[in-house]
Amino acid sequence: MTEIMKYEAQQRLKGTLTLLVVVSFYLALLVWLFPSIEAAGPSFEEYAQALPESLQAAFAIESITTIEGFLAAEIYQFIWILMLGLYVTYLGGGLIAGDIESGRIDLLLAAPVSRIRVVVEKFGSLLVPILAINVLMPVVVLAAVLSIGESLPAFDLVVLHAFSVPYLLLAAAIGLFLSVFFDRADIPQRAGLGVLFALFTLETVTYDTDIEWVGALSPTRYYDPAAILVDGEYDVAGALILLAATLLLVIASAEWFRRRDV
Repeated sequence: MTEIMKYEAQQRLKGTLTLLVVVSFYLALLVWLFPSIEAAGPSFEEYAQALPESLQAAFAIESITTIEGFLAAEIYQFIWILMLGLYVTYLGGGLIAGDIESGRIDLLLAAPVSRIRVVVEKFGSLLVPILAINVLMPVVVLAAVLSIGESLPAFDLVVLHAFSVPYLLLAAAIGLFLSVFFDRADIPQRAGLGVLFALFTLETVTYDTDIEWVGALSPTRYYDPAAILVDGEYDVAGALILLAATLLLVIASAEWFRRRDV
């Protein structure tokens, strides 16, 4: 019953392996830069305090001279929330529209398989890169941190990556939702990038303003790496909200694709 997901997952193995190698190398390089950042602590603290509060909150740079704050600001706020979020949104944007554009969807739907199953299993294949990077990267980060003589709570690091799964799933679901509306993959892929970046910006610019409540529309409101690494706070409710939003988008995508003409 999961033949589509297995096939799609196998097609993602090469790309996932490349992603793991590139991100691992980049993360290690960033961690090895931390001693120089720590040595220039007063200068960085002055720089952080000079920035608007919204930017300080968005990139968690107020604690950048600690290893926890450095990781939150330089790795997780930027790479995980923004770059990986955009990456999986882009992948989601090509799930259905890409097959429609190539004509492969006709062959797929000619088999005794429902459209809802096609959508769900294609989305499920994105668990390969999402889970793989969140299983391997804690090991890479912890090893890099230990190699420079620093320490990091391993449990907090594991929780951080576990809580990133709902966030990345929602980012992918945004791409999927856009994908079922178009017959060309590049349109939902570009639109998905724009939507996720706009939501990220929305949370940033509305921070500590009279319309801060608007930022509740952004997935980044419910996943805060700095709160986990620096403060040891776990937003379980936020993770559940992200999962619920993902489920709603997948259901809506499957229902729309079931009804539309291809």
